[in-house]
Amino acid sequence: MIPYTSLLPLALLSCASQANSQERPLEQLRALEAAESTAPRTDYLIDSSPFVAEVGRNEERNEIVMSNGLVRRAWRISPNAACVELTNLRTGQALLRSVRPEARVRIDGTDYDVGGLLGQPNHAYLTPEWLDAMAADPDALQFVGFETGDPVAPLEWSRRRHAAPGAQWPPAGKALHLHFEPRGADTPPFRVSVHYELYDGVPVFSKWLTVENLSAQAIRVDHFVAEELAIVEQANWVENRDGVAFPVPDSIHVETDFAFGGFTHQNANRHVVHWQTDPLYTSQVNWARQTPCLLVCEPTYGPAQSIGAGDTFQSFRSIELLHDAGDRERRGLAQRRMFRRLAPWVTENPITHHLLTNDSKRVREAIDEAVAVGFEAIILSFGSGFNMENRDPEFLREWTEVADYAESQGIELGCYSLFSSRHVGDEHMIVSPEGQSPTHGRCPAVTSAWGLQWLDTMRSFYAETGFDQFENDGPYPGDVDVSARPPMQSGIEDSRWVQWRLTSDLYRDLRASGVYINAPDYYFFSGSNKCGMGYREVNWSLPRAQQVIHTRQNIFDGTWTKTPSMGWMHVPLAEYQGGGAAATIEPLDEHRDHYRRMLISNLGMGVQAHYRGPRLWDTERTRDTVLEAVTWFKNYRDILESDIVHGRRADGRDLDWVLHANPQLDRKGMLCVYNPLDHVVTKTLRVNLYYTGLNDTATLRFGNGDVVTQELARDYTIDVQVTVPAGDMTWAVIQ
Repeated sequence: MIPYTSLLPLALLSCASQANSQERPLEQLRALEAAESTAPRTDYLIDSSPFVAEVGRNEERNEIVMSNGLVRRAWRISPNAACVELTNLRTGQALLRSVRPEARVRIDGTDYDVGGLLGQPNHAYLTPEWLDAMAADPDALQFVGFETGDPVAPLEWSRRRHAAPGAQWPPAGKALHLHFEPRGADTPPFRVSVHYELYDGVPVFSKWLTVENLSAQAIRVDHFVAEELAIVEQANWVENRDGVAFPVPDSIHVETDFAFGGFTHQNANRHVVHWQTDPLYTSQVNWARQTPCLLVCEPTYGPAQSIGAGDTFQSFRSIELLHDAGDRERRGLAQRRMFRRLAPWVTENPITHHLLTNDSKRVREAIDEAVAVGFEAIILSFGSGFNMENRDPEFLREWTEVADYAESQGIELGCYSLFSSRHVGDEHMIVSPEGQSPTHGRCPAVTSAWGLQWLDTMRSFYAETGFDQFENDGPYPGDVDVSARPPMQSGIEDSRWVQWRLTSDLYRDLRASGVYINAPDYYFFSGSNKCGMGYREVNWSLPRAQQVIHTRQNIFDGTWTKTPSMGWMHVPLAEYQGGGAAATIEPLDEHRDHYRRMLISNLGMGVQAHYRGPRLWDTERTRDTVLEAVTWFKNYRDILESDIVHGRRADGRDLDWVLHANPQLDRKGMLCVYNPLDHVVTKTLRVNLYYTGLNDTATLRFGNGDVVTQELARDYTIDVQVTVPAGDMTWAVIQ
């Protein structure tokens, strides 16, 4: 690990002049004894407790430093403030090769760099000696002070249901706020503040900026760059060839809360997280200078937002995770840890029946049926005929009474509304720029009269009825609209920003009131709980035996980057998009064995599905089958909802298996092994227990009562002999 010296706590730095702002803290620091800080040697994915974030100062280099023992970021504050270090302390690797401004803004048509330093002779790497000789850009916004503090929750989480043990909100850590202002009397007074948070126990920074209007007249934020990092390149390719993608740096993973339009973070952030070429990097190996090694986080359009006198504009948040390894499992575990820490509501995972009826009497019966088998929620599903946009007072009274009954029985009640892909009248529909089309073929504009009414209807429905869950199929997917829709939207430049803001504000409001949100999109950092795990809908019209294999394949693939609770699956109790009797579980008792296989395939991997149909059970035998599976899941819920370590993917030819791992629980692991074949299989599996936190021995308690204690090999593996009945599952708790 790379030590650094004189890490000292910092408080508010307020200054009347730039000279005073630099000299006063330096004089205070000179009187203090230098100290050395080193990183803990433990693995944060096993024990994150030693990695506590702090903000301090490197006395020798006149730098503010944020570190938590996993990552370190530093800023020179003289002659202007600029990020000059981004280091992964687990690998010792410096990611930053060149100094750039802290941000960029365009205010009323004028571009401003926010901080930064000039004069670096070579942009391939960065040395302290070069930094000492670099100068401030006289045209850039100048550093005027900073504050430190603790992270502040960007939205309220009303925790009403089971979530991951130890989930904390807001996350523990430290915050740093750097303030910049323009120099010169001919510039309208405003302040740009660049905000950072570093969290305990994870190698993750958040960054965003605010623009405060200090003038007596409105100003406009035409555009901004929230993050610009000159990162060490991933590869030294001399030439480019058509059709061959140039590798981008994989040392840093970046997402934002300005995310929409996809089941994956790549698709949802494609319009805002950009890997660009760096024109300043003239010494790069690529002869055409096309190496993608400049990370830029900026909106493709706008935001084109007016800020009134005394008001403040806030950008999206960039969330930056530094990877310490290249293997897929560890990188995925790091991403999942990031979500658990920065969006802990995603660990809520209620067992939900998607009911196909809008008859209130039948819904009451379904509530009783759900209680009988341990289900926790009912959503009046798509195709149920329920219309939550009905504003008739009698309708609302009727369903408020049903929701009250559900609550009295411990059942959450939810419903469904479609937004994108819906036609509501030409005047309310998004009009795409020439050459573009809406993501789903058609989409209402959130800023249209219909869209604003829809938002109001959603809020009022939940406020009036007390419903607990929201299935928002096709939320705003990021489509750009050329239409002027006063007063909310002036046209193409601000359309995406305003529509995202309105949608995310709805989700934040529902999150604050405790409503659970299913949305087939990546609105996680704006308050949604779950999106699709990833599947092809027509696969639920295939023969039942094939559906079982697809279920475990889809979950295996989806949980590389999602926790089990972040993605829903599907179980077609009733026919879904075709397939007839061969694809459908109804009548349930006739296909009870298949129903059980679907239950244990989902629940054994910690995942909740859309159990979609008119009922959950039809006979006492079916009821007991469902209850047995649900009771088993609840007995082991915390470990089953912990992260998956991937074993063998289902292929219908041999055993497939996963390991749930959580070193913070008493049950450190749980092995779930599935047999897709029509005969009993006995086999020895080599299972790596590293991420359970066990070092020497492991005790396995099998579902059949067998107990086995084994020593771990030096590579943390054990050999486990399992016998799995035909078409069934074998499991073992690991302690």
